[in-house]
Amino acid sequence: MGVTREQIETCLQRLVLPDGGDLVGRDMIRALSVENGAVRFVIEAPSPAIAQQMEPLRRAAEAAVAALDGVTSVSVALTAHGPAAKPAAPGLKIGGHPKPQDGPVRPGGVDRILAIASGKGGVGKSTVASNLAVALARAGRRVGLLDADIYGPSQPRMMGVSGRPESPDGKTIIPLHAHGVTLMSIGFMVEEGKAVVWRGPMLMGALQQMLGQVDWGRLDVLIVDLPPGTGDVQLTLCTKSQLTGAIVVSTPQDVALIDARKALDMFATLKTPVLGLIENMSMFVCPDCGSSHRIFGQGGVAAEADRLGVPLLGTLPIDLDTRIAGDEGTPVAAGDGPMAQSYAQIADRLIRGGVA
Repeated sequence: MGVTREQIETCLQRLVLPDGGDLVGRDMIRALSVENGAVRFVIEAPSPAIAQQMEPLRRAAEAAVAALDGVTSVSVALTAHGPAAKPAAPGLKIGGHPKPQDGPVRPGGVDRILAIASGKGGVGKSTVASNLAVALARAGRRVGLLDADIYGPSQPRMMGVSGRPESPDGKTIIPLHAHGVTLMSIGFMVEEGKAVVWRGPMLMGALQQMLGQVDWGRLDVLIVDLPPGTGDVQLTLCTKSQLTGAIVVSTPQDVALIDARKALDMFATLKTPVLGLIENMSMFVCPDCGSSHRIFGQGGVAAEADRLGVPLLGTLPIDLDTRIAGDEGTPVAAGDGPMAQSYAQIADRLIRGGVA
């Protein structure tokens, strides 16, 4: 006499689940069939995670049924019910070799691209870039700020923004926003304090991605905070994008001006217009007695601007409030003090000049 369905179910009821109950009582047996002693059925777990833990139970059920009189073979499958697991969101990888392009491009919807550059580090270029972006936004312009200083991204801290940009399709990057400015930085993609150890091609690929894959929306001007010096990022921006022009930041001292002249020569070589110079740390005003001290010298940037025939867009003193505001993530240009007015004047000059 052959084995019956009832005998098989009675056998399976003896297999106790880890949290109590049995396979039949929990309604976990599916597609049970008996044909000429060949038994087939499916154990359906409540979730994929639980199914991964039930392989020993599947083997035990198979052995128990195989021991019944009249059973010639047993086939037991293990599965899980419920909705299929959603695929993981597409990963977004920043960096890698740049893709070929026919010529210089500009992101769709962006009217102008302004590069903020310096010949050397430590002259306040990133501080100028963030405050100028905020000043232009307060003047009614639609402004984006791209932190292209790959090795030393400081805009996330200066603009008070954290978090990773979303990428719904693994290609398009949704930028972040602060103080009326649309933002993108490699600093959003890596942990703070973690070094970016890349060769030149990866730098160029990252810049190409942040220019072309970010959904910048409609912008009157995109400000690009360049790394100091005359390297791969500067070369890529000048040759692969439709750059409106560059603004060079320097302190008045001779050592800084030597490097600033190299940056200016680079832009001349690459046929990128220099829209003006900004003298930063032009003086220190003592908060106690009100006296002015020109710590880094006097007149060097103005003389260089006159020699080149380009505007001196502004002179900015060493200012404690500017440093504190940058560290706290609220640029001083977002306020109403003297430094905010200075940045507003520079922004107004750029707007009236038709370049911002």
